[in-house]
Amino acid sequence: MTEGELYGAFASPTKRLRIAGILFDMDGTIVDSTEAITKHWHKIGKELGVDPTVILQTSHGRRSIETLALYDKSKANWEYVMHVEGLIPTEFGADAVEIAGARSLLASLEHVDAPWAIVTSGTRPLVAGWLDVMRLSHPKHLVVAEDVSAGKPAPECYRLGRHRLGLSTDTERGDVLVIEDSPAGVVAGKAAGCQVIGLATTHRIEQLRDSGADWIVQDLRSIVLVGLDSDGSIQIEVRNALEP
Repeated sequence: MTEGELYGAFASPTKRLRIAGILFDMDGTIVDSTEAITKHWHKIGKELGVDPTVILQTSHGRRSIETLALYDKSKANWEYVMHVEGLIPTEFGADAVEIAGARSLLASLEHVDAPWAIVTSGTRPLVAGWLDVMRLSHPKHLVVAEDVSAGKPAPECYRLGRHRLGLSTDTERGDVLVIEDSPAGVVAGKAAGCQVIGLATTHRIEQLRDSGADWIVQDLRSIVLVGLDSDGSIQIEVRNALEP
């Protein structure tokens, strides 16, 4: 039995949401860099003398500094991590693709100056590199690996994202929305007091549902900007979500 047969179709009626701001994860949410990251960890594994398949079993959604600490603590420093991650988009950029719908959604948010940010387990050089290589919109606000003391599923990153959007406390403009592909990210978003849309791009539907995602969609084509209200709140539509 397929996941679609087990959990139903992506065919729920369109739902309109009024939200105060949007916090996007990066890898698996805006860009699919799976092949590039795989090649990166093969390169690092060779340098460390560690089987890269072992590294890859635990690296997705985890900060590189935490992954490296498992194998060579001398490499687990921000200077090294930012350097090697900054090389990924230039060395392996041809191996990455944008998640369907990412370009149009980010451009539409920028066009109306809606409050949005990227909150990622990657470093600043990695995020900036991917956005440049893919020619995608850059957010005014960014939370990266080196900004927090603990990565996802700890909620610190999404709490910081809310703060940088000026939405740390409850707001009359609606909830803050997190868009994530990983179970750890979903858990972090919920723990930070946000509503969460899970993208079924890299993990199983069951994992996203068990992590607490409020809605599950196939990709960003299901999230459409309707407009920006006079009070600054964002109106979006969630289309073709997984049927409950």
